[in-house]
Amino acid sequence: MSPATNEPREEAVLVLAPTGRDAALAAGVLAEHGIRTVACSDIGSLCRELDVGAGAVLLAEEALGQPAARCLEGALREQPPWSELPLVVFSSGDPSIGAIRRTLAAIAPLGNVTLLDRPVRMVALVSALQSALRARRRQCEVRDLLARLERSVHDRDRFLAMLGHELRNPLSVIVFGIQLLSRTAGMDEGARRRCAMMERQSSLLARLVDDLLDVARVTSGRMRLINAPVELAALVWRSVDAAGPSIQAQGLELEVAVGSEPLVVTGDVLRLEQIVSNLLSNATKYTPSGGRIRVAVTRAGGRAVIAVEDTGVGIAIEMLSHIFEPFTQVESSLDRARGGMGLGLSVVRSLVVLHGGTVEAASPGLGLGSRFTVTLPLSPEAPAQGAPRPGGREAPAVAARRVVVIEDNADLRESLQTLIELSGHHVRCAADGLSGVATVLAEEPDVVFVDIGLPGLDGYQVARHIRAALGDRVLLAALTGYGQPEDEQRSREAGFDVHLTKPVELGAVERLLAAVARQGP
Repeated sequence: MSPATNEPREEAVLVLAPTGRDAALAAGVLAEHGIRTVACSDIGSLCRELDVGAGAVLLAEEALGQPAARCLEGALREQPPWSELPLVVFSSGDPSIGAIRRTLAAIAPLGNVTLLDRPVRMVALVSALQSALRARRRQCEVRDLLARLERSVHDRDRFLAMLGHELRNPLSVIVFGIQLLSRTAGMDEGARRRCAMMERQSSLLARLVDDLLDVARVTSGRMRLINAPVELAALVWRSVDAAGPSIQAQGLELEVAVGSEPLVVTGDVLRLEQIVSNLLSNATKYTPSGGRIRVAVTRAGGRAVIAVEDTGVGIAIEMLSHIFEPFTQVESSLDRARGGMGLGLSVVRSLVVLHGGTVEAASPGLGLGSRFTVTLPLSPEAPAQGAPRPGGREAPAVAARRVVVIEDNADLRESLQTLIELSGHHVRCAADGLSGVATVLAEEPDVVFVDIGLPGLDGYQVARHIRAALGDRVLLAALTGYGQPEDEQRSREAGFDVHLTKPVELGAVERLLAAVARQGP
């Protein structure tokens, strides 16, 4: 081995020669040209040194007989994606070692192989290894760049998650405040319209936050689906009903064509609803007042087809191939007036692909409307009957339940308490983890809403204390601005039954309380 240096192992050449004398000779010549070497006694030693690091490998062709070749091949296959380790091989030129030549051909795709015919000129050897080390340095630069990019993506995701959390707390208060106002008795029609307008805009803001976080999840490969059989007719009606107020406020005509045949796909029901909702939101945003939106669900062989068509501003032909890219928007004055970040369609495409489907955009041109078509593979699992349109029946009255809200944000705590009390339930509140646990143990409620970011004991610790004391007699719902899959997993591990991401919809709270009430005492 050449004298020890502070140089990284990516600058060292591993030498495996037929004899120790050959290795020493090669090391001496290379050292004169500033090339550091590490002598290896056999192929096993070389493979172990590869784990430490190397800039290149210098070995004799005859060293590659079996099982040495298998050992080297296995080590090369373990290289990271950025690595293509240079191999410089002394070739004897003897045709009797054809098997070794075949071995070289087999390992060539795993590394950058250079053959040097014997007798080797020292200048050729030095030149080949200097070239190999330069190639290795470029590979290491790629490695370092990838590492920096990964750190940047990680930092971005952390920032977006924190941003989402910080935005969702005040947004929750705004949403709850609007919902309280909308339930005020004696409100005139003008005030109701203003409440509806504020509710639509707060929903839009929540959607923008969700889209931003979803793009980060998809690009980092952390989007997780919870798959189950989903009947598309009911799903589309839910999305249509949710979009109804915005469509009506825009002065648009809506047509829904859903057949009686149950069309079932396997997917994440919330993400599938998000696909339809984003397409409806896009159509609403880009269709002027008086226009029309049509939603249709049909079968095409073994696939379900969801089509959302509008008579809006259309898409320029040259934009069709870019319309699903992040931050892409139609260039028009209407587009700028409508706002948005150009993320909704990008999220649609990513979610459709995750479900094994396709999405296409079509438009005759600007001013001529557009059509978005989603196809999804049908599931062999079908319900006994088609799901009817949701709604049309009033939910049965539910028994009052005892509820504890543990939330350090005073405005959010008061708003949530008032909304739950309006539904007929009894509510106690706490502003920190320690007093929250004490309140729960004293009251033994049916449901506890727990903010994760509490002072003192955090929400996870609160959940563990409550579970240890009361077991499964209480339903625990986490309240948090963090909605990443790993956040939901951590909530479940702490003992929460439900993970609610802020801003929490009143409907979600009411459905949860109704489900608990129906279970009886």
